Amino acid sequence: MAEDLVRSNGTKEEQYQALIPQIKALIDYESDFVANMANLAAALKEQFNFFWVGFYLVKENELVLGPFQGPVACTRIAHNRGVCGTAWAENKTLIVPDVDAFPGHIACSSLSKSEIVLPLTYENQCLGVLDVDSADLNSFDEIDDKYLQQAIEILLKASAI
Repeated sequence: MAEDLVRSNGTKEEQYQALIPQIKALIDYESDFVANMANLAAALKEQFNFFWVGFYLVKENELVLGPFQGPVACTRIAHNRGVCGTAWAENKTLIVPDVDAFPGHIACSSLSKSEIVLPLTYENQCLGVLDVDSADLNSFDEIDDKYLQQAIEILLKASAI
């Protein structure tokens, strides 16, 4: 696929429905995990103009910053610390409507107001997390969870891990 992304309008769900096939076409025939994470983060940032989109990868019992789009970020996050560390520890998606209300939230930027974090689980092992932040409160819901899960499945299937 050409590296051009066709941005769509409509409801959030309609935008995801238009984006998911493009993500699949973009990364389906590339096996490099880092390249695929980078393009996935860029596609999500470009389509939705999220404040921050990126990955943290499990390395030596902590999360280490991976490919991302947005302002500079925290480089390392401890297990079970903040939203990302908690999503990793619990191996489940966390949707946080107001990050300031989340106990132990790590504020990489005071401009981030809400967040969704999804684990990257492969063969029952959490490899890392996809972290998406918004500058607005209550930006994420089950629609985001559903389609971001699909994007992660495409990423893990295409990538040689």
